[in-house]
Amino acid sequence: MVVSTAPQTPTGRSIVLDVPGWGGNLAGQHADVRLTAPDGYQAVRSYSIASAGETDRVELAVDRFPDGEVSPYLVDDLAVGDQVELRGPLGGWFVWTPAQTEPVQLIGGGSGIVPLMAMIRSHADSASAAPFRLLYSLRSPGDAFFRSELETPTPGLDVTWLYTRGTPAGLPRAAGRITPDDLAASAFPPSISPAVFVCGPTGFVETVANALVALGHDPHRVKTERFGGA
Repeated sequence: MVVSTAPQTPTGRSIVLDVPGWGGNLAGQHADVRLTAPDGYQAVRSYSIASAGETDRVELAVDRFPDGEVSPYLVDDLAVGDQVELRGPLGGWFVWTPAQTEPVQLIGGGSGIVPLMAMIRSHADSASAAPFRLLYSLRSPGDAFFRSELETPTPGLDVTWLYTRGTPAGLPRAAGRITPDDLAASAFPPSISPAVFVCGPTGFVETVANALVALGHDPHRVKTERFGGA
């Protein structure tokens, strides 16, 4: 059941659900959401989970795709008290656990921040000593998911904002897509063998992953997750 919703961007919102028997999930996992129309037609889409830990509360964050079958309903119509059919948690590869002690480099594009947010929260909740860095690429400041939370100083977390279309005054970097120079300047260097998690649109993920390998990162330590319209 939906217990709360909150706008995140002009086209995105976060949704908190109470899921009896859920039992928690690892940071980075996802869930399948199934909607059933009055005529019996069903649509299923996968969404990353922004929450982590042993709880029956599940937080999703959804960006509306204009031609999507599920996301417009979740963003525009879903209300507190509504029932949602959820299956999960799913996925065991694109995950981070507090048992990992190596430096962690997170790189997100747009709503690709969602599973990375679960990792950031798990890192804070567990008081992990692993150093975390986040590179967050988005169109403009208004398109950021979880902005206020990410702007709150958090021990062990360094955040770099990259804008592709509109850069706030005072920032030295001009608007533009993420480049190898951005990665070399702001990401952990390959010499310390960080665990790297990259999530976002397919083109973004492929560009970043290829650039990381070209910079010397071990491809086996670069984990990726990509998404499309939903």
